[in-house]
Amino acid sequence: MKFLIYSVILIKIIFCQFVVADELLLKGKEIFLNAGNCAACHALKDAGSNAMVGPNLNDIRPVAERVKNAVANGIGVMPAYQGILSDEEIDAVSYYVSESANN
Repeated sequence: MKFLIYSVILIKIIFCQFVVADELLLKGKEIFLNAGNCAACHALKDAGSNAMVGPNLNDIRPVAERVKNAVANGIGVMPAYQGILSDEEIDAVSYYVSESANN
């Protein structure tokens, strides 16, 4: 009986993690395309963006922490979005770019 209870709890935890990750991915994509205006400069296949002002994200395949640092603080000609986007929005777009570029 304990095994069954633990199994059900484990399945619920795994399912919830997938739902949260999917929501974060969708929120990040929305920010990439709209509020962050990332698609204006960056190519990312999942977003349907082919811009070549900034690096092609499919080619450099950045990890989320690298994206977060670039978005928050700016890099090169890219402006800092800290204060323009919320911390949650920066986290979401960083997660989205990393997941999309590395799949």
